[in-house]
Amino acid sequence: MQIPLLQDIVILLGLSVGIIYLFQRLKLPVILGFLVTGILFGPAGIGFIKASHEIEILAEIGIILLLFIIGLEFSLADLARIKNVVFIGGLSQVLLSIIAVAGIMMVLGSDMPHAIFFGFLISLSSTAIVLSILQAKGMMTSPQGKISLGILIFQDIIVVPMMLLTPMLAGEGGNIWTAAGLMILKVAVVIAVLLLSARYVVPKLLESIARTRSRELFLISIVVICFAVAWGTSNLGLSLSLGAFLAGLVISESEYSHQATGLIIPFREIFSSFFFVSIGMLLDLSFVLENILMVLVLTGSIFAGKFLIVTLSAIILKFPIRTALLAGFTLFQVGEFAFILADVGLEHELIGEGLYQYFLAVSILTMAITPFVMNASDRLAGLLLRRKKLEETINRSVNALSPEAPDAETLHDHLIIIGYGLNGQNLAAIARNAGIPYVIIELNAENVKKGKVKGEPVIFGDATNPYILEHIRIYKARVAVVAISDAVATRKVVSAIRHLCNTVHIVVRGRFLHEAGDYFRLGASEVISEEFESSVEIFVRVLHQYYIPEEDVTGYINQIRDENYQMLRPRSDPRSNELELPAWHDYSTLCMRINTGNPEIVNIPLKESRIKNRFNVTILALQRDKELITDVDESTVLTTGDTIHAFGSQESLDKFREEIST
Repeated sequence: MQIPLLQDIVILLGLSVGIIYLFQRLKLPVILGFLVTGILFGPAGIGFIKASHEIEILAEIGIILLLFIIGLEFSLADLARIKNVVFIGGLSQVLLSIIAVAGIMMVLGSDMPHAIFFGFLISLSSTAIVLSILQAKGMMTSPQGKISLGILIFQDIIVVPMMLLTPMLAGEGGNIWTAAGLMILKVAVVIAVLLLSARYVVPKLLESIARTRSRELFLISIVVICFAVAWGTSNLGLSLSLGAFLAGLVISESEYSHQATGLIIPFREIFSSFFFVSIGMLLDLSFVLENILMVLVLTGSIFAGKFLIVTLSAIILKFPIRTALLAGFTLFQVGEFAFILADVGLEHELIGEGLYQYFLAVSILTMAITPFVMNASDRLAGLLLRRKKLEETINRSVNALSPEAPDAETLHDHLIIIGYGLNGQNLAAIARNAGIPYVIIELNAENVKKGKVKGEPVIFGDATNPYILEHIRIYKARVAVVAISDAVATRKVVSAIRHLCNTVHIVVRGRFLHEAGDYFRLGASEVISEEFESSVEIFVRVLHQYYIPEEDVTGYINQIRDENYQMLRPRSDPRSNELELPAWHDYSTLCMRINTGNPEIVNIPLKESRIKNRFNVTILALQRDKELITDVDESTVLTTGDTIHAFGSQESLDKFREEIST
């Protein structure tokens, strides 16, 4: 059986692979590669891709998934914090754009209805392109990111009354007040259902699903929620993308949002590629080349006009000038919903075929240059401000909307605990008492709920998923402890961590000694084998019963651990190009407390105690009460109760620790 669409999908994705590979080598934006694919190989180009309507349907799915993920990463609290941006900023941007464009069109000889409709088109920006770039750059929570999101949300809402007004602008029937009142009622119903679902329905539903531990069931449930809400809002006359965003907001109120995001992202990437290709397919390249001068003039004019209006809207909201400029460089383009609105205008003869072609050309060109402008926005804003100390301006702009950044963004030098079983719970308790910042990843819904009750910083998610690891800032962590019992999952977690970050110290809990070799080869820094450590604990207790001296017992333990663990380690680090380990690889630092009152160690200068010569240990720093002393020299005096940081071989450190422990 022949499936015509399948042929176009294969051609589209195959061509995209080649072009995007070329664009990556040239260090050009991926979005631009998709647009070029549609322009060159669409109906107006070479014509390889013919099923344009079917591709548009797939593109719509891409927009739905994109907005769904944006909603997942947001929350109702975040939305409440930017309500002024949505309503004041969004309204001012749309109204000013319509007034400016309509005024210019009327000066050029257009009548009012046609001028207002063209103002509708130009006032809309690209939700799909802007949010995908902001998300990829990690700027969704930045001040300019929140301004952009707020204005785009308002645009997604206002496009509905614009469509209702379009027939009236063309002189066709309809009561505008009835239509507006009906739309307000629909929005109120949607918001009420959203709040009730977010608080009472969805969290309990997802908790029940998560208890089954079925990845497939969890994924299907998330997709059903996404498309069901989008379909529902569409039936009410609102946009699909707005419904998808609201669906994401509902799930974001539960602890399962991060896992949901990680599962949906791969699907979003595929379908969003169809969207960008479908946009490129709309452009008639021959028309652009024949009218290149006018197209460029219109593109520049719209760029400058929308940039100024968005900047002014941000200034009205009392944002710093630099943040306002960055927002202007983000929302200057014409958006995808303008294409839908333009089709309605064509139907009611509010836009002619020639002007429609200019509109398409300018819109797609502004979309195409968006990645370049956003990448250069910091430099462009700096040039406009003519300031030398731009960093100070940035710092004043940070948290303009919310003084409290999301917890994940404050994580630094933290401990990551993967698995909240008995080991994870004990480690979390110790970290909390020691004042060590930490975050927990857990895939068991019951353990997540237990941790939440205790006030633990636990998130529901799969630690093999790169998105989850990036969310908890794996690249800024000091230690990651993998404390799960599944050996296969443990290997995947270690591999996923090392794929993203080579600096974090990975400690792995394993059940059997023979598994340790695999963990080391995948990049584990240390492996604790339950089987081996249990045997060690058994013989330690036996030796104690035979009154073997403690120092001999410690020596036996170190010898056995070295012999067993060391033989499982790779002879060289697989990431070090087979270089030999340096001669000092057995040296390390150790933090220990001085409990002894030995007059040969405490209450005398280091010059007299000769610790370095006697024990082969160097004192790097010490903490006395709350004071950290890093300027350690021969005159420094150690006292009982000091916490010291010492450097030396493991054997020397062990001997010195025994000396100062009693």
